Amino acid sequence: MSTPVVIVGAGPVGVTAALLLARRGVRSVVIERHRDVYPLPRAVATDDEVRRILQAAGVQEEFAAIARPARGLRLLDARHRVMAEFPRTAQGAHGFPQTSMFDQPELERVLRDALARAPECELRGGAEVVGVEQDGDGPARVTYRDDEGEHLLRADAVLGCDGANSRVRDAIGAGWEDLRFEERWTVVDVRTSLPVRCWEGVEQICDPRRPATFMRIGEDRYRWEFRLPDEGEAEPDHERLRELVAPWVDLAHPADFEVVRQAQYTFRARIADRWRLGRVFLLGDAAHLTPPFIGQGLCAGLRDAHNLTWKLARVLQQGSGERLLDTYECERKPHARHMIRLAVAMGWAMTGGQDGAAAVRRGALGAAVRVPGLSAAAARDLSPALTAGPLVPRRAFPHSRALVGRFCPQPWVAAEWRRVRLDELLGDSFAVLTAVPLSPSLKAVADGLGARTVPVAGLGDDGRLADWLRHGRADAVLLRPDRVVMDVVPSGGRDFTATADWAALLHTARSPHPSPWTDRTSLLRSATR
Repeated sequence: MSTPVVIVGAGPVGVTAALLLARRGVRSVVIERHRDVYPLPRAVATDDEVRRILQAAGVQEEFAAIARPARGLRLLDARHRVMAEFPRTAQGAHGFPQTSMFDQPELERVLRDALARAPECELRGGAEVVGVEQDGDGPARVTYRDDEGEHLLRADAVLGCDGANSRVRDAIGAGWEDLRFEERWTVVDVRTSLPVRCWEGVEQICDPRRPATFMRIGEDRYRWEFRLPDEGEAEPDHERLRELVAPWVDLAHPADFEVVRQAQYTFRARIADRWRLGRVFLLGDAAHLTPPFIGQGLCAGLRDAHNLTWKLARVLQQGSGERLLDTYECERKPHARHMIRLAVAMGWAMTGGQDGAAAVRRGALGAAVRVPGLSAAAARDLSPALTAGPLVPRRAFPHSRALVGRFCPQPWVAAEWRRVRLDELLGDSFAVLTAVPLSPSLKAVADGLGARTVPVAGLGDDGRLADWLRHGRADAVLLRPDRVVMDVVPSGGRDFTATADWAALLHTARSPHPSPWTDRTSLLRSATR
């Protein structure tokens, strides 16, 4: 008997994937070599899109209790003068602060607690995966070893969430594409009650001699990151650390300055050349590595989990074809590459390189970021539209394509005499948001997908969704389970415009009755001959 899904790695990406699958009734076994949460801080920042993913995983309220909103990002010169500021708001389009700071061990405990409450999930700690095999179309085989010996699991799918040194990546024969960034940095996490001169956001020091990053994580928690200029330089000792942090805090009383962790990292920019072999997938750091300068390392992994899990659940439970799973890499890889390049660009903005043109590049950066609207554009660029593909058929509707491939906003709405966020009203499947009465053919599409239909009038959202549709020149939108717009009814139109492009991918072979939207797709194809 096979396990539906084996997840290798119980970090935030692996556990979030398990929780998202559990919401759809898919069982999973999570295998983790550590017995408990890794106790030291690593990731510290997330954005509002990823907080929406945590909401989908059922842990938003618990995460809110440990998160601290941040004001955004500042670029400072070597003398700590502000060159540029990229503000983040307290309420982004997804319904949460655009940037939140947190302590990764606390997030992992929140996720582990939720995992323990989910009967569909089983965590096996103290177990190390020693082999993953995928032969043909049959179940994958996962071999792991624990204190009791060696064990074999057969799985309908395997998710490799096992980090940069992924055994799963090696098992599928994937290699790294080098995106040309590699630097050694020291990361210092501190707890202190001393007064710290800080802006409530992230500061990047653009100094080629000693680039640095500083951020406040919690009430008394701070992080500094400093580049190590050459291979021969050791970790800063206490006296050197005192000099490095002097622009922010006076260590006249060092006893009140506790170094929680000091570690050396090599920041790299890489992306796996393949993310899938059969039903074996790579997620998170197993699939991509980014420098941390825009705080998107962990975020990218949670986006992977959000994108893949609803598709995998549909294939496993409803009989959709394997081609649906092809869209995971097609959609996520370009986005991951884009984010890595943004992070590399920020890294070069901080250091300017070591050549004579460094000052010119930094000066050009300082001028560019003062162009009106550029800061807002940079913020939007952290969540660009998905590239065109089978589930993002932009070519079909030039007038409304601005919405397709983008996330639907998430305002607070009224539901059953209480205020909830939109996703709580929509549920976990497809949904139709509409400003007009549904035609019979639109209703057939919604029914065939099990989509909840929600009129945007009278939702108690101050007309935000109605305005969003109007600005997008749409009367209605079809939302995927991950809340990406998949199809549009243009203003004045009577039907979705690209049904034939995605219907075959989502066809559920196990349905006992012909799907009305599949039948209508055949009619659409006949009409265009």
